[in-house]
Amino acid sequence: MCGALGKRSGRGALALAGAALLGACTTVGPDFERPAMPAALAGWDGGSLASLKPRAGAQESASIQQWWRGFDDAVLDALIAEAQRVNPTVRAAGLRIMEARAELGIAGSTRYPQGQQLRSELLRAGQRRAGGPDSSLSNFDTHLDISWEIDFWGKFKRGIEAVDAGYLASIARYDDVQVLMAAQVASLYCTIRTTEARLAVARDNAALQLRSLQITELLFRGGNEAELDVQQARTLYLGTLATIPPLEIAQRQAQNALSTLLARAPGPLPEMSASADGMAQGEQHTMIRLPVDLAAELITELPADLLRRRPDVRAVEMQLAAQSALIGVSAAELYPSISLLGSVGLSATSLDGAPRVLNWALGSGLLWNVFDHGRLSNGVLVQDARFQQLYEQYQGAVLNAAREVDDTAAGFVRTGAQIVLLADGVKAARRSLDIASFQYREGLTDFQRVLDSQRVLYSQQELLVTTQGSLAQNLIALYKAMGGGWEQGRRRPPVDEATRAVMERRSDWKDILRAPLPAPGAEGAPGGEHRP
Repeated sequence: MCGALGKRSGRGALALAGAALLGACTTVGPDFERPAMPAALAGWDGGSLASLKPRAGAQESASIQQWWRGFDDAVLDALIAEAQRVNPTVRAAGLRIMEARAELGIAGSTRYPQGQQLRSELLRAGQRRAGGPDSSLSNFDTHLDISWEIDFWGKFKRGIEAVDAGYLASIARYDDVQVLMAAQVASLYCTIRTTEARLAVARDNAALQLRSLQITELLFRGGNEAELDVQQARTLYLGTLATIPPLEIAQRQAQNALSTLLARAPGPLPEMSASADGMAQGEQHTMIRLPVDLAAELITELPADLLRRRPDVRAVEMQLAAQSALIGVSAAELYPSISLLGSVGLSATSLDGAPRVLNWALGSGLLWNVFDHGRLSNGVLVQDARFQQLYEQYQGAVLNAAREVDDTAAGFVRTGAQIVLLADGVKAARRSLDIASFQYREGLTDFQRVLDSQRVLYSQQELLVTTQGSLAQNLIALYKAMGGGWEQGRRRPPVDEATRAVMERRSDWKDILRAPLPAPGAEGAPGGEHRP
């Protein structure tokens, strides 16, 4: 960097002359450097994520770019694709990219003459005399004024860098919305499927308990059993039935939430009701199928690289880059600005013999806030303090990302171990019920044993199903923590055709609305002027 910030006392004409000679290579303010990872993560190996290394011979999981395909559920695939395309939040994020593109165009215009003003006047005057001839005069005057502030200190260059980084940040935020949308749709889908499974468990157990109630009623009417057995069986049966309405309410609320994400009217989704495609059946009832092996794709990169890939982390990094450039913009105000000025004008009148006059002027101007009394120098400090604040926010964002990865990985691992135990518990509870029912029919035990066994079976099955749902939710949250699922959005236009047509009828957008987004990894560094 040819120039540097410093105290301005003693700066005189000689310094100005030297600056004019060297100004072409002078860009004040710091050049942005990608921030380092937090020191606390220097030796981090991924924490709980490291325990998810693929087993020997395990099949490779679905790519993290489309992680939901690992669930092998065509309905889920279609719903995520639809949400990432039609959700209003996604569409608004795409339009913010268009806004950033227009702002980048404004910033780029500062490389050309900043003042370009055409003034024109046509004046007609006349005089009417009583008893004499009338007279009139036309006067035409037009001027073109141009002023061009030369970017000696890189003020405009830094301004373009700041807006360019803001444009990249808008793309990162769009990517982040894609990640959130995929995770939210998958989470609600899992909630609905889990609730369906819990309803199936409740109804199956209610049917089992109803048969026991009917048996006790027959025995009571035959005089073989006391009324106590009937009332206890009825209590258990009605208690199980009472768990169904809250589950149906939760199911409808999840369906409404998912419909809203899809920009649909509230209500059930026909494609989910038509079939249970992609769902496992049997002892575990209806549940979402998990990928064969989670970590085959996730651990192909170092943990630090995984965290940097998250769109929300990239967005904060681009905000940091924009603020770094604003330091240079503010620092340039400490130095003199030199402008080229030009004017050309034409004047003419309608008087006979009057000449047409061509006026022109060419020169330069200098503006220097010599006595700023701390206003400009402290303005630089304000921008620098804001940069440091964003730096700390970046550090916090990375640490929070690491925490989310470890939380969800730990939840996935521990929940998976819990499911193995619960599945064995369900088998034991079912066997216990079979034994208690046989002994009751043979008169070897009382009905209380049967009731207890039915109650335990329902409890164990309910716990198993909810834990299976938690396992799927932890897996979805882990993919979200890894920042997976945004790449597909880069291949789609951020503004749909119908919206483009409306906006193009309203304003002249040229090619801004139709330019594709940069491919993943092709964004480059801020300051490259990523204009479409």
